[in-house]
Amino acid sequence: MSRSETGHPTATLTQFVLKIHSRCDLACDHCYVYRNADQSWRRQPPTMSQAVVRQAATRIAEHASAHNQRRVRVVLHGGEPLLVGPRRLRAIATELRATIEPVAQLDLRMQSNGIRLTPDVCEVLRDCHIAVGISLDGDRASNDRHRRHANRASSYDAVLRALALLREPAYRHLYAGILCTVDVRNDPIAVYSALMAQQPPRVDFLLPHATWDRPPIRPAWSTTPYAAWLLEIFRRWSADGRPVPIRIFDSILATGHGGASGTESLGLDPADIAVIETDGSWEQADSLKVAFDGAPSTGLNIFAHTVDDVAAFPAVARRLAGLTGLCATCRACPVVRQCGGGLFAHRFRRANGFDNPSVYCADLKELIVGINDYGSSTATGAASVREVDDLGLATFEAVGRGYGDATAISRLADLQLEITRELVAAVAADAPPAAWQVLLEAERTAPRAVQTVLSHPYVRTWAVDCRRSPVGRTDYLNAIAIACAVRGQIEAELPGPVHDGAVYLPTLGTIDLPGPRTAAPVLATTPGKLHVHDGDRRWMVDLAAPTPRGPWFPSARVDLDGLSLMIEDGDPHRACHYWPPTGRLDEPTRRAWRQSLEAAWRSVLADAPEHAAGMTAGLRVITPLVAAPDGTQR
Repeated sequence: MSRSETGHPTATLTQFVLKIHSRCDLACDHCYVYRNADQSWRRQPPTMSQAVVRQAATRIAEHASAHNQRRVRVVLHGGEPLLVGPRRLRAIATELRATIEPVAQLDLRMQSNGIRLTPDVCEVLRDCHIAVGISLDGDRASNDRHRRHANRASSYDAVLRALALLREPAYRHLYAGILCTVDVRNDPIAVYSALMAQQPPRVDFLLPHATWDRPPIRPAWSTTPYAAWLLEIFRRWSADGRPVPIRIFDSILATGHGGASGTESLGLDPADIAVIETDGSWEQADSLKVAFDGAPSTGLNIFAHTVDDVAAFPAVARRLAGLTGLCATCRACPVVRQCGGGLFAHRFRRANGFDNPSVYCADLKELIVGINDYGSSTATGAASVREVDDLGLATFEAVGRGYGDATAISRLADLQLEITRELVAAVAADAPPAAWQVLLEAERTAPRAVQTVLSHPYVRTWAVDCRRSPVGRTDYLNAIAIACAVRGQIEAELPGPVHDGAVYLPTLGTIDLPGPRTAAPVLATTPGKLHVHDGDRRWMVDLAAPTPRGPWFPSARVDLDGLSLMIEDGDPHRACHYWPPTGRLDEPTRRAWRQSLEAAWRSVLADAPEHAAGMTAGLRVITPLVAAPDGTQR
């Protein structure tokens, strides 16, 4: 029976895991698929047929259409998904894109052990736009503790070859990150250092799957060894300037500020994920395999049941229920909004099912409290939101009097920049990795360029909106990355996000691209130049040109005595004020604005010079608003 027939309210799922191969070429002894209570893999066909792929794509597309979803994520998984081979992989990806993309943007990813990653496979990944995450547990000794072949041979060198391949310029944009399973017997700093040496765009630490009946390893030296192990890495990561997003830490920091967790393992975000097995069975999250045989099963399949049917399945609905789906102990806990009860599978006990805190409850609480107490210090060492008093009483007194001197405003601006950095990094964790790679390169070679772009006020507006609802909005990260590449004089190539027939590059200007299109335009940078490929149309933009030329409309600027301002009339995210912004200004109107601002600045210098230093330190953008119909000044 479908949900619509039950009369239940409709929930939505946005993430789907496709088990395209149910076997593996490693024999990891901590694997939750093969070495835990659920052994249903033995009953699955080794490979997902094309008919199952087609029906899976159809179900996902119809769900996205029915619920007006602009973006869905599909993860190709296993077993080991690369066992299907490059030709089969291409056929699967082609089917998924052909069926889903007319309805919603498809974020297609893969999780692999990397053993079979070859240049031929990377060509398929590149052609089909598949980002790939690789599993690695750290240095050789740490990785070899669990991740071995059936004959006990090490997999370490093969995985490092795969990671080296993903770091090559041709494939770097496919590199989604590293998944590391925690083992507290390994040296945490050795693990962290080994992972950082692989230059990952992000890292995800996974607590080993366990339940109250099959608890995790707990060495005698600590009652909360997992918290201690992770906190050691957190402190080192913070001291290093947080060089890459680490999901568990970013989640705790984000939820500590009231944001979304971005993971089903923490926080109260809905666990909006479903799994499709090789035979077309709908299953719940894979982690449930640790609980008991048949735990992930729903009894539903893609040929007879829709995604809405899966969302209505009682166990799935409970995982979508947030706080009300937790046990009484969790609901009463002071850190519940950051912890969220931990991963659902880790709550299992035979006596009462999942109505328990996580088996990692004590560790999660200590980890969260430890990170909260440490404070969310940022990449440049600026003060955190929790440590805002460290900015100094003089700063707040200066601002509280109605204006601040250059030092006070600069310190506050630095704090705002670091909050924006944190927000952008959190959004990037849920976006395709290519833009994040460009930002990392720009940060490494031209940090001032990144600072200039991220200081643009509407970058923060966009990032906050994304944290509230990321669907269909993360593509603007490409525009931010291209703007950083332009300012940093580095080469980059990314799809351009089109809003109302134009691509806007923050702090730089707007590219007009009206007309229908079947794919996003491609923007490529070379020093001083921007190359635009929009279907059959090609333009080369000279960024030094101060006036509009072809499709390019540079942002308007006015340079005053000691103050340089942008007149912002193009950013698609500037409609966040009480009054609506104007449309793009024509050149006579821009000239009138420049004249008005010149006169206003002369008035400031003459009549309120005590404000000038603070304004010079903090004022960057003037956004024209629509005039009030009654003539009231805004």
